[in-house]
Amino acid sequence: MTTSALGVAVIGLGVGEQHAVAFNGDTRTEVRWLIDLDEAQALTVQTRIGTGRTATALETALDDPDVDIVSLASFDHMHASQVVQCLDAGKHVFVEKPLCRTKSELTAVISAWQAAGRPHLASNLVLRETELYRWLAGEIEAGTLGRIYAIDGDYLYGRLHKITEGWRKDVPDYSVMEGGGIHLIDLMLMLSGERPGSVNCIGNRIASDGTDFNYDDFMAATYSFPSGLIARITANFGCVHRHHHVLRVFGTEATFIYDDAGARMHRTRDEDARAQLLAQAPLPASKGALIPAFIDAISNGTDPALVASREFDLIRAVCAADAAHATHSTQNIEYDT
Repeated sequence: MTTSALGVAVIGLGVGEQHAVAFNGDTRTEVRWLIDLDEAQALTVQTRIGTGRTATALETALDDPDVDIVSLASFDHMHASQVVQCLDAGKHVFVEKPLCRTKSELTAVISAWQAAGRPHLASNLVLRETELYRWLAGEIEAGTLGRIYAIDGDYLYGRLHKITEGWRKDVPDYSVMEGGGIHLIDLMLMLSGERPGSVNCIGNRIASDGTDFNYDDFMAATYSFPSGLIARITANFGCVHRHHHVLRVFGTEATFIYDDAGARMHRTRDEDARAQLLAQAPLPASKGALIPAFIDAISNGTDPALVASREFDLIRAVCAADAAHATHSTQNIEYDT
């Protein structure tokens, strides 16, 4: 078990500021570096949280032997190479989703992770830590919903300007499924307890037509599971809607729904019955909600493969959807045995 404070470097101080706040608020970690391409941003965050030195290059943190954890919140297309750099330097890595964007990048990440002795590696899929979905996972495991036969998840981004004006329009081969739908795919894997065998995926770019965003802003993937379960996941970045998500889980004994009307459970087919309203929180308190568990795993000596293998399976499922979208064909999803 780790007894001394773990040194942390946070890279990318937009969303990463919330990472820094979470690490700074835990007595088991010490924020040593705040790194951003914009030095003024790093200085601003340093002033707000009251700790850490500032820099503009990742290498500064990797060269510091007192840095144990690197927390990456850089642009999506930078994640894979930076994760590999951090692993090669012997650091534990906490990274914003997606961990990486292609099968070849995933191969490189896994190779680096294994060569480094399998340090702790996790991506920031915050919905998996919410009170509501942890409760729902328990209900499914207990058999309350019966046999799960369908899952529908919609990621409603509702922020069209961020793809038509922000960095996403300039990233080669940007995928809204990787950028947002991944949250619902992660819940799909968590709640189903199994891995899909194949996927189809289609999309369009009607909502962003006439803008500088050149990729589909809507993607819809259908996953098929060995058990017969079917899951439909959409990433809807151009919708006229507040930033939100919708999830429906259909079982033979009950149906779970979360949408604008809140979370509820239908436990009967009686047309006069009302759904049971659920009070559990559907969203995390912050973007740093997963960080305490990440620190726990390092401090307690938990097997890193318990989380890392889940991250790898998630990327396999997302990349397969992207491949199905690109080729207009069903893609079988390959896993390590």
